[in-house]
Amino acid sequence: QVQLVESGGGLVQAGGSLRLSCAASGRTSSYYDMGWFRQAPGKEREFVGRIRWSDGSTYYADSVKGRFTISRTNAKNTMYLQMNSLKPEDTAVYYCAQRLRYDRPYDYWGQGTQVTVSS
Repeated sequence: QVQLVESGGGLVQAGGSLRLSCAASGRTSSYYDMGWFRQAPGKEREFVGRIRWSDGSTYYADSVKGRFTISRTNAKNTMYLQMNSLKPEDTAVYYCAQRLRYDRPYDYWGQGTQVTVSS
């Protein structure tokens, strides 16, 4: 089993920055990737970005590309989401998730952390 715990959310003004953390415990090795997702009120959950376990490569949704950066610790048990140039439309609950295989849905999810960007 894997437990994921997000932290770092909060209230920030438009144009500001926040860094979210996702701490993984339990089985923390040999997963395919870890990802960030977000869900705004009244909207479906959307993909933000992910980092692959094997080589640390990253991939981002177009809506955040160039503004958000995903990284991880060398031990690969903590993932970060650095969010710069935040916009009000980035307001959402942010979730981290871990996937064991590339061809499967994400297996484990955190409880989420609220990010609110004021205009």
